[in-house]
Amino acid sequence: MRGFYIGRFQPYHNGHHRMVEEIASEVDELVLGIGSAGDSHTPRNPFTAGERVMMVTKSVVDMDITTYAVPIEDLERNSVWVSHVQSMSPAFDVAYSNNPLVIQLFSEAGVEVRQSPMFNRDVLEGAELRERMIRGGNWESLVPAPVVDVVDEIDGIERIQRVSDTDATGDESDDPE
Repeated sequence: MRGFYIGRFQPYHNGHHRMVEEIASEVDELVLGIGSAGDSHTPRNPFTAGERVMMVTKSVVDMDITTYAVPIEDLERNSVWVSHVQSMSPAFDVAYSNNPLVIQLFSEAGVEVRQSPMFNRDVLEGAELRERMIRGGNWESLVPAPVVDVVDEIDGIERIQRVSDTDATGDESDDPE
């Protein structure tokens, strides 16, 4: 049986990792959908799809399950989102999500959806990790070690700090005037 789990993974953190471990105990293979694949270099989505593929792939390499990391670009039409995901992914039998909209869309499309408990959600949440990266706080202990390596390799801390910065007037635009 093949499962599907989608996330933005901005960045992939220990909560995602625990969810993958739980899912791995229920399926033979797992597709990890890298959501919002076209978004990068913003405070909310600082990492590219390729960088997130590296984070995920390196973090799950030692798990006893075949995984496929698949970038999934956003589609602004929820009514056809599931078919879009299915067209970009290997076939799967069950989807895993705790997102109410994702659950609704998969359910309406006749796809079985399973939920898993969230792990330490008050800390293991992407916005909290990104804020710690911006402020220079401790984020490394909240992600698998390979994610730290990828962020270091791409100078990810400098990037997120730079794209989160505003100029003296508070203008966040790229217009130099």
